[in-house]
Amino acid sequence: MSKKLYVGNLSYRIGNSDLEAMFAPHGVVQSANVIMDRETGRSKGFGFVEMGSDQEAQAAIAALHGKDVEGRNLTVNEARPREDRPAGGGFGGGRGGFGAGRRF
Repeated sequence: MSKKLYVGNLSYRIGNSDLEAMFAPHGVVQSANVIMDRETGRSKGFGFVEMGSDQEAQAAIAALHGKDVEGRNLTVNEARPREDRPAGGGFGGGRGGFGAGRRF
């Protein structure tokens, strides 16, 4: 069973293939994705790697967590499941939003 890892504190110059190459010595890399900002197209400085097995994922964590890559110490750990975000636009509750303070 594959295991997904979170990789943080990446240099903004690291791409998907670089990320895959970092993890390949530790096992089968099923996918490696650096997360990009939709508006600027720049890296957000983190990504996800899916390793072939739990043992390979643990080996990668042991080898790469805290390792200096391009002057930055990597954060590598098991990825947490995505949290559900509330649907809708940016007009959430609270003070000062659309129609705040109005009485109808």
